[in-house]
Amino acid sequence: MALMDVLLDEMRDLYSAENQLVKALPKLARGANDPSLKSGIKNHLEETKNQVQRLREAFGHLGKKPTGQHCNGMEGLIEEGQDALEKDEEGANKDLCIVGASARVEHYEIAGYTVAIALAKGLGLKEVASLLNENLQEEVAAAKTLFANAKPLLKQAASEDDAHENEEESKPKSAKEKKSEKESEQDEKEASAEVKKRGR
Repeated sequence: MALMDVLLDEMRDLYSAENQLVKALPKLARGANDPSLKSGIKNHLEETKNQVQRLREAFGHLGKKPTGQHCNGMEGLIEEGQDALEKDEEGANKDLCIVGASARVEHYEIAGYTVAIALAKGLGLKEVASLLNENLQEEVAAAKTLFANAKPLLKQAASEDDAHENEEESKPKSAKEKKSEKESEQDEKEASAEVKKRGR
């Protein structure tokens, strides 16, 4: 596979990811309780729409179409965001679940843009690298904003009533939670032999 094809694959993956986020971010914003978190997600939605436009412009410089690849990684991250919204948490705890899911999305995008920029620079495509870098800088800023929003939420969650502390043990688990727990145990079992080797 030629280097240009690798770049196109990376950019198409990012294009798919950003388009998926245009659909997913409004749901996260609606689910957030904290006004700063809600506002930050809404602001990043507008940035994400601009990022889609920049990616289209970058593909225009290459004379290629942006579609043709679905980003499975983002699909999984969005599913985790949906899980965060469906958790039985309330208030600051729920918002912290949303922050966690959103942070994973931002770091996934940061990794993707970092690679795509390096490839574009390696191919001498300065205009493409510059457009990708604009998107990268917005993703880095969005991650910083998320973590800034998390600080007061952590304090708030710590000070909230501890009455709910033992509820997790007593409430019945949903089918999805049971499946997830079983898969987690299977992951641990399958990895344990390799982990033990490292501990020797």
